[in-house]
Amino acid sequence: MTAYSDYIVYLDESGDHSLDVIDRHYPIFVLSACVFRKSDYSASVVPNFLDLKFRFFGHDMVVLHSRDIRKAQGPFSILQNAQVRQDFLAAINTAVAAAPFTLLTAIIDKRRLTRHSAQPDNPYEIALAFCVERVFSHLRSLQQHQAVTPMVVECRGRKEDADLELSFRRTAQSNNVHGLPLPFEIVFADKKTNSTGLQLADLVSHPIGRHYLNPAQPNHAYGVVEPKFQRGPSGSTDGWGRKVLP
Repeated sequence: MTAYSDYIVYLDESGDHSLDVIDRHYPIFVLSACVFRKSDYSASVVPNFLDLKFRFFGHDMVVLHSRDIRKAQGPFSILQNAQVRQDFLAAINTAVAAAPFTLLTAIIDKRRLTRHSAQPDNPYEIALAFCVERVFSHLRSLQQHQAVTPMVVECRGRKEDADLELSFRRTAQSNNVHGLPLPFEIVFADKKTNSTGLQLADLVSHPIGRHYLNPAQPNHAYGVVEPKFQRGPSGSTDGWGRKVLP
């Protein structure tokens, strides 16, 4: 029987990884890995988000999606009411702030990437390698690096998933900064899967991207997210919980 660690990791992104057409308004790709102790996840994180859904929607079938929330579309059309929107965003921020997890994020600036190389690597693969390597470092600091840790990602399509799995296995087997086989198991979840961890990873990624693009702009959501980043010995997040590439 496989020996699993006490932790689980959920990854989701903001922006797209295509280099063919770069959106001038959001020319980046952000991949965030949220690392939870399983006991915390089941005991407090999931119940808090379920309570939020019951409060605003009456049921727990709503999938919290950053883009739909921002556009107030689908079930989030209730947010067209200013007071409901204010209350909902406050509740989301409270739930994220209360959630005990460690955050590791890679920001790929696609403008810099295309200037840096005539044949740049896939932004998703670059971001994934950083997240996988940093998650391992974090788990090693917790003495949880020898058991298997599942890493949950969202399905994107048969070919994309096959490419992602190949890239993941290449990094996890030995092509990483540690030069070691890393004990991770990739788990693909359907887009309709109502996973709290995936939804939380989605919710934190967009404000991180917005802060990178315009750090002077008020961004309350980023202020909630920022304390979650892994930090180095000096307290810095750069290169530890947050990395801009290239």
